[in-house]
Amino acid sequence: MPNSFLDHARQTLQSIEDDGLLKRERLISGPQGKKVDVAGRRMLNLCANNYLGLADNPEIIAAARDGLDRYGFGMASVRFICGTLDLHRELEKAIARYLGKDDAILFAACFDANGALFETLLTAEDAIVSDSLNHASIIDGVRLSKAKRYRYDTGDMEALEEQLKQAVADGARFRLIATDGVFSMDGYIAKLPEICALAEKYGAMVMVDDCHATGHLGPQGRGTPALTGTQDRVDIVTGTFGKTLGGAMGGFIAAAQPITDLLRQRARPYLFSNALSPSVTAGSLKALELAEGADDLRRQLMRNTQRFRAALGQEGFELLPGETPIIPVMLGEAHLAQRLAAALDDRGVYVAGFFYPVVPKGKARIRTQMSAALDDADVDLAVAAFVDAGREIGVI
Repeated sequence: MPNSFLDHARQTLQSIEDDGLLKRERLISGPQGKKVDVAGRRMLNLCANNYLGLADNPEIIAAARDGLDRYGFGMASVRFICGTLDLHRELEKAIARYLGKDDAILFAACFDANGALFETLLTAEDAIVSDSLNHASIIDGVRLSKAKRYRYDTGDMEALEEQLKQAVADGARFRLIATDGVFSMDGYIAKLPEICALAEKYGAMVMVDDCHATGHLGPQGRGTPALTGTQDRVDIVTGTFGKTLGGAMGGFIAAAQPITDLLRQRARPYLFSNALSPSVTAGSLKALELAEGADDLRRQLMRNTQRFRAALGQEGFELLPGETPIIPVMLGEAHLAQRLAAALDDRGVYVAGFFYPVVPKGKARIRTQMSAALDDADVDLAVAAFVDAGREIGVI
């Protein structure tokens, strides 16, 4: 490799660090949970996607171990060659039933699911109308497609209608509205009733990425379509087992049978990636079963969310409005977000600063996420740590 390129890489890294944008990974020794072991310290965890606290659930661990014992470590194959287990189809049927769709198809991650969706289903004759805050996986998936691209600002239904009108005027054969169900960095819930009404008006399909909702929002945790009464109108749901549903890995697309059948034939991330490991598949099945019956955990999650949000707001922190377990504490500048994260680390609270390119410049934040695993004492401890750290660095 030319030294000139290595010098270029070093200079780029130095520039990232100088701008306060360098991301550093911290080593956790032990299972993911409400508390984690970091460098010999036991810390309260406020930044995992472990909404129902299932990541270290004994029943899920036992199911995963049984899958390992029965089916081995890995499939060593893609699905259509010799990588499809009866277990894979069981999980696909279970998630489809849970979400009220004909069928589902598994992927290594939801990033792969969103990367597969648009290119497989749409061509240059078609149009995708995408929310401006959509997850990076949707953005990249749309880029892979040859379809015409349109964008609207989050929550701006007039702008969405204008873009749909333009897509019709441009002669798009099929039109697809793509949106997150819950926007991961902000915690906003998409206006699905209004979106679906506009889709009906302009003959469009609706796709929802529900990674930050499946399992803990809506009746029985069935996600934002169920929460908003649009389950029968949303055409395609993508999601993950890597957050609420056990927290391991794996993604899915749930939709009408012809859509999942076509994806099995032509979706490149499906055709050219190894099948999910048996242990992950078995554990995810158990996690889905537990999540469906976890109304008690959903109540605890909502209680924690409301208590933490109210307390931080009363202390003067700038919070983005919302009702989900994602509670962003806004700091503005990356350096400030990192300082607050470090101050909280000193107080035994594990958080992460988010800044460009994960969020727009000038919108740096600490994204806190509540878990049903937390009790009142944990929430009180977290609030006290935020208040003490916030005063120390002058943000409140």
